[in-house]
Amino acid sequence: MAIVKPFKGLRPPGNIAAGLSCLPYDVMNTQEAAKMAEGKDYSLLHITRAEIDCEQDVDVHSDEVYKKSAANFEQFKEKGWLVHDEEPRFYIYAQTMNGRTQYGIVGCASCSDYQEGVIKKHELTRPDKEEDRMVHIRTNDANLEPVFFSYKAVPEIDAIVNAIVTNQEPEYDFTAEDDGFGHHFWVVWDKETNTQLEKLFDEKVPCTYVADGHHRTAAAARVGLERKAANPNHTGDEEYNFFMAVHFPDNQLEIIDYNRLVKDLNGMSEDAFIQKLSESFDVKEIGEEVFKPSALHEFSMYLDGKWYQLRAKEGTYNDQDPIGVLDVTILSGQVLDRLLDIKDLRTSTRIDFVGGIRGLEALKQRVDSGEMKVAFALYPVSMQQLIDIADTGNIMPPKTTWFEPKLRSGLVIHEL
Repeated sequence: MAIVKPFKGLRPPGNIAAGLSCLPYDVMNTQEAAKMAEGKDYSLLHITRAEIDCEQDVDVHSDEVYKKSAANFEQFKEKGWLVHDEEPRFYIYAQTMNGRTQYGIVGCASCSDYQEGVIKKHELTRPDKEEDRMVHIRTNDANLEPVFFSYKAVPEIDAIVNAIVTNQEPEYDFTAEDDGFGHHFWVVWDKETNTQLEKLFDEKVPCTYVADGHHRTAAAARVGLERKAANPNHTGDEEYNFFMAVHFPDNQLEIIDYNRLVKDLNGMSEDAFIQKLSESFDVKEIGEEVFKPSALHEFSMYLDGKWYQLRAKEGTYNDQDPIGVLDVTILSGQVLDRLLDIKDLRTSTRIDFVGGIRGLEALKQRVDSGEMKVAFALYPVSMQQLIDIADTGNIMPPKTTWFEPKLRSGLVIHEL
């Protein structure tokens, strides 16, 4: 069963929480981070993207940047911009987008659960990105940013969360300038309720799922193993054995489409490419009006100023297989690999990926500009598909899931 425990959070005072909190480190570049932090001395970006306080063009993975991050972190605590809670507690973090709110429980997940497969993943990680996050955790001795987990909904947990958010004023409640979404945060003050939540996870939640943040999860678990190996008096109760995650019930989450852009047609003309597509898809020209897929195995394509509907033919997918049923698998096999000769989505320079949060107009603009030749929009993966893949030990193809809103960093921090 899953270990999820309360912890002594390090948090900002309510009057600066909105300004201190920020988007995750990996959804922006250095220039964007600098602009977001401009005029905000207490923005957490001074810690998560500390290169903005270093010399221009500094290597973001240099010792200088990591040390600046740690120095800024200490300064934040000295200035009272981050303050410790006195007792271990759970926290509730809710996000509102387009009128829909999802409620997550912030608690500490177990490094041993990750090693033993109780925390299930659906993506591969890159060693360089893991190492970067490991150094960041080591240097700051903290999980500064939460990871995004899910679990199969438990009515008893839902009831506790509902009672708290209904009867208790939130500690933080704001709409963020940079994403336009509502962010709401409660502290679970009652000791008995904290104990009850921890017990419910232990009794009712057999496993949890990494939704977003595979590299941070892997890095945190590896740092925990390092600390364990270095401590001859290790007991298993030390804070380094745990890392911070926001746990959302699966029935509250929606995955957004993750779309593809390709720079060329592998030497084919538009007509020849469409002819080849018709071997695997029923192709219908829609025209200039934007077309969005509305069902599994239906795709949208934008080429030469026109939108097309593509419907995968039988035999191009396997609905009985957790990977074979995915539309990303169909597109990769029948189009990107077979027709366009793009074998490795992780390394090819001919393909780019755009989260559906940007809308299909973003695809059209990049094709019309001449930067890209063709765009493909996919129907979003479902949470059940993600769970099926994780439960069977499979790995999703690259760039399959896009979760929105992104978790804000800085509402609470876990120190090791």
